[in-house]
Amino acid sequence: MPIDPSLTRYYRRARFTTRLPTKYQFAPSHFWLETLEPDLFRIGLTHFATRMLGDFVECEFTTEANNSIKLGQPIGWIEGFKALSDIYSVIDGLLIESNPALKSNPEFVDRDPYDRGWLFIARGTPDRRIVDAEGYVQLLDVAIDRILSQEEQERKKC
Repeated sequence: MPIDPSLTRYYRRARFTTRLPTKYQFAPSHFWLETLEPDLFRIGLTHFATRMLGDFVECEFTTEANNSIKLGQPIGWIEGFKALSDIYSVIDGLLIESNPALKSNPEFVDRDPYDRGWLFIARGTPDRRIVDAEGYVQLLDVAIDRILSQEEQERKKC
């Protein structure tokens, strides 16, 4: 999908750059939510989250479509070369479907996280802590500052 610069917030800090679709909302747990219709959301991992995982290997959902989900509930897992992580629900409601394209094209999560790399669709009430793109920039600043501080402490130990 072509990127419309007027609907995009570009971000750069230290060695990390990304684009944030301004029509999306973002969870502190580094998931994005795209409103498809009232109370229906397409959800995926932000570029920051995919970078922390490393190259995407695979994912699996342990919760099936049309089952209830709760905020914070693990509903599957995702594996990257750097880490294995649970996929948590950022919605109280119903899991509608997972992205079938990821079975044959797992690289979409890395290469196109805000479009073809979405993880699941859910209906319900999102986490009350979700923020817009500008709010997410503030969360990224904190996360990246923490990483840089840890790296500096590690360098001092050597």
